[in-house]
Amino acid sequence: MQKVGLFIPCYINSLYPQVALSTLEILEKQGFEVIYPTNQTCCGQPFLNNGLRDEVTTLANKFYNNFAKFDYIVAPSSSCISTVKFNYQDILPKEKYHILQPKVYELCEFLHDVVGVENLQINTTFNHRVGLHNSCHGLRELHLQTPSELNIPHYSKIKAVLSKIEGLKVVEPSRDECCGFGGTFSIQEPDISVMMGKDRIADHQNNGVDIVCGVDMSCLMHMDSIAKKSNTNINFVHVAQLLNGDYDV
Repeated sequence: MQKVGLFIPCYINSLYPQVALSTLEILEKQGFEVIYPTNQTCCGQPFLNNGLRDEVTTLANKFYNNFAKFDYIVAPSSSCISTVKFNYQDILPKEKYHILQPKVYELCEFLHDVVGVENLQINTTFNHRVGLHNSCHGLRELHLQTPSELNIPHYSKIKAVLSKIEGLKVVEPSRDECCGFGGTFSIQEPDISVMMGKDRIADHQNNGVDIVCGVDMSCLMHMDSIAKKSNTNINFVHVAQLLNGDYDV
């Protein structure tokens, strides 16, 4: 049995542990032995966002020591996976990076590319229209979906995986734009960040959905806080919870 190292980003561990549990159970249902290294910590993305590359070295090496032994490394976050997959190239020694890089996957990416949509064991029903938020790292770096500004054949790995949920209707936004979170950007530029989030929420509302899903809980958290503050009736849920049947309206 192939072994999957489960990487849970620190904010999910602290604020949304149910997303971590959903991810664990989904992977186990696909026939993998899933192991959660208990001494894992932050991937270093907040430091990298602020140009503190040297400070990430210790975290990157710890990540390697925790996860290099597994067949695959999977996380319910495209931004943290992008950090490891692309930014560690300039931080880790080459031999370590080349061992780690091919094993790292965002959850939907793993289910689509490694397991295969036709082989997915997803046995749940959700009879609702659900908006799909395509977060920047998933869209621009992991290429989970065709960016809306490109005139090329459309594909969406997330939508393909979600198609395994009986009754679910995925509604894509009119265009792909950042929600405004951007990690520390939302702290440094809060007014711009909130305006961007409001634009994304309005796009989903115009599509007539009151539930929005995505692969990055950080983006969903940002939009959820804006929606709650403005008394907007819209809910945000991670794709892992939908896939595992852990979310109910």
